Amino acid sequence: MKRTLFLISLVLLAANVFSQDYKILNPVIWPESDANDSVYTVGGYRHGLSFFPQVRHDDVEYIAGEKLDFDKFHSADVINEWLVRWSQEYPDLVDLYQVAESFEGRPILQMTITNKSKGKHTDKPAAFFEGNRHSGEITSTESVMWLARYLLNSYGKDDEISRLVDNFTFYLRPVNNPDGHNLYIHTAQSNRSTVRPTDNDNDGLLDEDSPDDINGDGIILSMRWKDDEKGNMIIDPEDPGGRIMKRVSPGEGDYRLEPEGIDNDGDGRINEDGIGGLDLHRNYPENWRPESNVEATGRGFTQRGAGEYPLSETETRSVVTFLLSHPNVYIVNSMDTRVPMHLRPPSTSPSDERMYEEDLEWYKYFDEIGKKITGYQRAGDVYQDYGGGNPLFGHGPDFGYWYYGSIWYGDELWNGARFKDYDDDGDIDEIDLLRWDDEENNGDGFIEWTEAVHPVYGKVEIGGFHPKFFSQNPPARHLLPWAKNQALFNLEMVKHLPMLEWDDIKVKKEKSYKKDSTDYRITVTYRNTGKLPTALKQAHLVKIVKEDQVTISFDRKLVEGEDPVMKIISEERGRGRGYYGRYGRDRAQSSLTLDAGYAQGGCTNSREFTVRLYREAEIRGEATVSSTRGGILKEKEFVIK
Repeated sequence: MKRTLFLISLVLLAANVFSQDYKILNPVIWPESDANDSVYTVGGYRHGLSFFPQVRHDDVEYIAGEKLDFDKFHSADVINEWLVRWSQEYPDLVDLYQVAESFEGRPILQMTITNKSKGKHTDKPAAFFEGNRHSGEITSTESVMWLARYLLNSYGKDDEISRLVDNFTFYLRPVNNPDGHNLYIHTAQSNRSTVRPTDNDNDGLLDEDSPDDINGDGIILSMRWKDDEKGNMIIDPEDPGGRIMKRVSPGEGDYRLEPEGIDNDGDGRINEDGIGGLDLHRNYPENWRPESNVEATGRGFTQRGAGEYPLSETETRSVVTFLLSHPNVYIVNSMDTRVPMHLRPPSTSPSDERMYEEDLEWYKYFDEIGKKITGYQRAGDVYQDYGGGNPLFGHGPDFGYWYYGSIWYGDELWNGARFKDYDDDGDIDEIDLLRWDDEENNGDGFIEWTEAVHPVYGKVEIGGFHPKFFSQNPPARHLLPWAKNQALFNLEMVKHLPMLEWDDIKVKKEKSYKKDSTDYRITVTYRNTGKLPTALKQAHLVKIVKEDQVTISFDRKLVEGEDPVMKIISEERGRGRGYYGRYGRDRAQSSLTLDAGYAQGGCTNSREFTVRLYREAEIRGEATVSSTRGGILKEKEFVIK
């Protein structure tokens, strides 16, 4: 209890640093290791620690040590403690805060990493990296944590990392589905969704047929039993050890094979309505479609796991509201497992049909960079390269491009141990997985078949590949390269963000068209030394970004009174904040802002202003440049004389 209170106090302290910029919502750390804690309940159905017996998986670290290593996965206690430690150890680089509460009331924590002394986080180009949207896909969490550790440990030691942290902002959310993460780490249960009770089999009941750990080993495996009448499986003749099963026609097999469990609702199916079922990656507003039992005509497109309405879930809604209120974010990766693939928009049509050509070229460019860094063989859009022409609706990458105008990936980590076609049969199947497990993983990924007594089927055998730390995520001893390489790809995208630098400010004396005055032409030039333009074309279309804006300003006293020293005038009527076409071109004002389009990577951009002086004087002014996704160039002084 003392440890929990200590952590709470640290989070509160860290949160106060950020509270003026983002609302803090009940920042507490959920003590997952405390079995006496109450858990939120819905409709009498109890989730989490109060319902399922706790399990300690060998591949998970449950108590934070002195070092954060990646030879284990990490519980929420460990993740949250490291977030707190970092916020205390690096107060000049880190802000820790809570962006929302999950369905069951757990805090969704996020950290901002940037050098605060080099400017506000919102004044810099930014990236957002999210893990663990899908509850069981915890490799993504570890990738976000690896990136955080790498940035903080390398700052001040590695020139390139120091440059990135000085000039850019990293918004990192390791766990966006803490309820599902808790369920996965602390119990035998596995799922992909949130834990919100859902009627997956349309029988009017919620979550009534979840998997059952028949033999009490803390893992939900497969079970097989002899069935001469309905058997649809045989032992694969290619596996002399008798471990791998092969499907045949019903009645022609020796065994029946089912996931470990009981037909709890007596409908003849096993485990068909497990915990939750709503998919946070089908809950985004762009191209959202309803569930099949809600679509009224029976002829429209539907999407399983879509939720009651777009952004119905607090976890997804918190991502969208954060990003919309932080339009400086240009790069996003909201990661899952397990294809592996660099996965991007579109999700409902071919890329060439809907995307601006120049934007698509950037995506294709990052596809190739990603494959070189991670070794993934696949990179491309959700519709063709992932779905084979089958659409997904309410998908994050679609929101990210069409609605938010960003570079947004939804990458899939881990390959399910599909490394090599060992038997050269042209297919990487379970025989090959077993071979890799035996040779590279000490055989720990496959749980040998052992006898157990089923309450309905009598004597059964339970075994198969480990569903959590082999099928859905890598075994912990193989975690590091998957977490690291994915993080390095994300970091490489950040290196392409626009970076604005001053070029020159020129002041040129010109002929005046009014007596007793002199006009000066001021040309303000800046350069985008980054690679990406200050906005994708789609971002401009949907008005998520403004054009780059150049401002010149002077002491207000110079233009006030009956005898002003100077006036700013503009030959571009109707353009720029603070200047309107209905006024004369010599309207007195102490500052003028003009739109400047979008600076391309490696190119200069400029705007011209005219200033009229009514008597000889040395006038000092300042110029600034503001870009939604390119950041802010602070005041640069110039002189008129």
